[in-house]
Amino acid sequence: MEGFMDRLANGLGKVATRINNWRYIMVIKNAFAALIPVIITGAFGTLFSAMVFDSENGLAKIDALSFLENLKPISSAVSYVTLSFLTIYAVFLIGIELAKLNKIDGVFPGVIAVMSYLSVNPMVFEFLHEDATVIAENVLAKQYTDTKGLFLGMFVAILSIELYAWLCRQKRLQIKMPESVPANVSASFSALFPTILTVTSIATVGFAIKAITGMYVYDIIYNIVQKPLEGIVQGLPGILLLMFIAQVFWVIGIHGNQMVKPIREPLLLAAIAVNTEAFEAGKEVPNIITMPFWDMYMSMGGSGVTIGLLIAVLIAGKREDMRQITKLSLAPGIFNINEPVIFGMPIMLNPILAIPFVLTPIITGTVGYIATSIGFAAKAVVMVPWPMPPIVNAYLATAGDIGAVVTQIICILLSIIIYLPFVIVMNRSTNEVA
Repeated sequence: MEGFMDRLANGLGKVATRINNWRYIMVIKNAFAALIPVIITGAFGTLFSAMVFDSENGLAKIDALSFLENLKPISSAVSYVTLSFLTIYAVFLIGIELAKLNKIDGVFPGVIAVMSYLSVNPMVFEFLHEDATVIAENVLAKQYTDTKGLFLGMFVAILSIELYAWLCRQKRLQIKMPESVPANVSASFSALFPTILTVTSIATVGFAIKAITGMYVYDIIYNIVQKPLEGIVQGLPGILLLMFIAQVFWVIGIHGNQMVKPIREPLLLAAIAVNTEAFEAGKEVPNIITMPFWDMYMSMGGSGVTIGLLIAVLIAGKREDMRQITKLSLAPGIFNINEPVIFGMPIMLNPILAIPFVLTPIITGTVGYIATSIGFAAKAVVMVPWPMPPIVNAYLATAGDIGAVVTQIICILLSIIIYLPFVIVMNRSTNEVA
């Protein structure tokens, strides 16, 4: 059994290393890690809008604090400039990150990526007003700047920067300036022809696709790639499969969240951004599965819902080493950091604890999904930082919904019940060895 586990770990480890070292995966992960403060800032704008400035549900409903309603435009502006332009920010950051791998410094590649992305999107917007079609020219519709454009934005950013980097390496395109010219001015002139050729090429491709298919690139990418992927992840089987893959990697000693992050982050962060905007606008919140859903119901105490394991060890654990690891892991576990448990208990390559570690988040995620789908728990509308302790994160993520808090408590109790028999088995196996 140990030989099989070693071979499995080595095989999957090689695959994981190749995936993690793929330049585009690294670029996307780094870009979305940098975007987290933007998303959380927008989410807290929504949280303040709902819980402080709102005259029906917030503090502003109190007569003495009714003046707070007049401050609501502040939080609305914060939400708008963060979440409604998420694709633009992502394109900019991906451009910079990919340029670094191509040994091009500075932020200008981010500008190249943004210009290229904007060049393939329409600058004319049609809408109905009083049964008449109105055409607005020289505008950029919101769908191209918010989360709906993420996949196209990532693709164009990567394509444009790879092209730009290749053109920059062509000595024939470099404009040499006298040594007396300042370095920054000389660098700008050297980038002139690569910039012109890159943006023109991307714009030409976008124009050709529209002329041939009758559709903009955005429509093709969103309908063929992004929307189906969103549909898969928004379904319970899809998110459970993603969690299962992450847990299996954890068991063999590889950071599971990092492995699924390139797929998870664009889709789940986009989902919470859509929910936040809908909530801010007073519309129906559409998505059950979001990044906060993952944190609230499938990752309490860290991957594997190991807060349940820690409590189970305190209740029934007889091994002194497990109890010591538990005591050391309680404080970080409250903030959803559980590497001490995974590698210290250990759960990694442990066939006994690996079983509940894989199964528990799948079960609690199912419970959270059912509770949300029947309306007992509210959908998440605020992107809460992942280290936020359980209970608090459920309350904040749902803008104060008690049903979500109760559901999370039920999930934690379930996790304890699931881990308990395996903790007892660990006790017995130790006694037999001794």
